[in-house]
Amino acid sequence: MAFEVKGTLKKLFDQQDFPSGFYKRDFVITTMEQYPQDIKFSALKEKSEQLGQFSEGDVLNVKFDLRGREYNGQYYVDLNAWRIERGDQTAGAEAGQPAAVSAAPMPPVPPMPATAPADDDDLPF
Repeated sequence: MAFEVKGTLKKLFDQQDFPSGFYKRDFVITTMEQYPQDIKFSALKEKSEQLGQFSEGDVLNVKFDLRGREYNGQYYVDLNAWRIERGDQTAGAEAGQPAAVSAAPMPPVPPMPATAPADDDDLPF
């Protein structure tokens, strides 16, 4: 399952190195919704190195997968970021991708008459 979120980079954590040779880097994105949410993601291996080109305050578009596991009767969920891109519209247009399109509000609909005229009979029989 793949998901996507756009937001502002709020916090960039230091890289974590493990004895097995595995490494990851966590970061937090603040969403751009009516009620903004702070969401923590993990960038694994080579993707963690990619985070070095971003700084706090940058607008990012993050594509991610959900990862879940059980350990000692506890359940954990990770958000694994597999693509991290700048969130500005010009970057997508330069790469050959269409820029985001904003929807214009619809014009108001004229009100319907309360009752039809008495002489207007549209019955087919």
